[in-house]
Amino acid sequence: MTAHVLDGATNADATLVRVAEGARALGLTPGLAVVLIGSDPASQVYVAAKGRAAKLCGFHSLQHDLAETTSEAELLALIASLNRDPAIHGILVQLPLPKAIDASRVLEAIDPAKDVDGFHPINVGLAASGVFERALIPCTPAGSMILIDRACATLGLKLDGLEAVIIGRSNIVGKPMAQLLLARNCTVTIAHSRTRDLPAVAARADVLVAAVGRPQMVQGDWIKPGAIVIDVGVNRIPAPEKGEGKTRLVGDVAYAQAAKVAGAITPVPGGVGKMTIAMLMANTLTAAVRANGLTAPRF
Repeated sequence: MTAHVLDGATNADATLVRVAEGARALGLTPGLAVVLIGSDPASQVYVAAKGRAAKLCGFHSLQHDLAETTSEAELLALIASLNRDPAIHGILVQLPLPKAIDASRVLEAIDPAKDVDGFHPINVGLAASGVFERALIPCTPAGSMILIDRACATLGLKLDGLEAVIIGRSNIVGKPMAQLLLARNCTVTIAHSRTRDLPAVAARADVLVAAVGRPQMVQGDWIKPGAIVIDVGVNRIPAPEKGEGKTRLVGDVAYAQAAKVAGAITPVPGGVGKMTIAMLMANTLTAAVRANGLTAPRF
């Protein structure tokens, strides 16, 4: 068996086309403001990609680049200004923040209706209550669900009643992923580093989501034959074959092994990461639609 590869780029491009068409059809120009503090290289790459996607969708896109020395009070004042700006429908503060700034206080300061990352406690609570039509859902789990649906269509499966295992219990991926799968009638287990006999738990999964941040931790013999494997991990490891000091990106799943067993699998890179940015644009459109009293599209 060779797994079907879930191409994040193709699915992300299709989602971005739908977002752009939806905005044009409704006569809206969604506004997205991204706030970046400091000069972390990975954050700069992500923010640049988000800016390109926003422009591709025809959005009004702003980027606020702040110095590493920016105070929490200054950041909160900027957020308050963006909350009041009717041309801005989505606000994203790129994480991580400098240690001197309380990330929780910053995220809670964002208007929940403009919280396109889906991290505000009100959006978290709405999602936990199953009120998805009023929530903004974190982008990585939302994008992962689209890939899972594509896999089910390819493999001729229905999610109802399938067993799903999520390795990782973060607020950003693990917990909201569980809520989305529960809402689709899966039987869900959240596993983590202290789960007893983790390989055996993983091997039960019809849908396995790896979001633990450990390079290639999930081995091929952890995978149930024919399972859908969603690899959220992005880890940089040494790549001496490329030259001294070179690195390469890998996921949390040992891809070559898993691809021989799984029914469908996401690659790293080229999988979930592309969908995360696409769903940020989808959330921004949703926020703009709601701000104008219209019915939000479904993705």
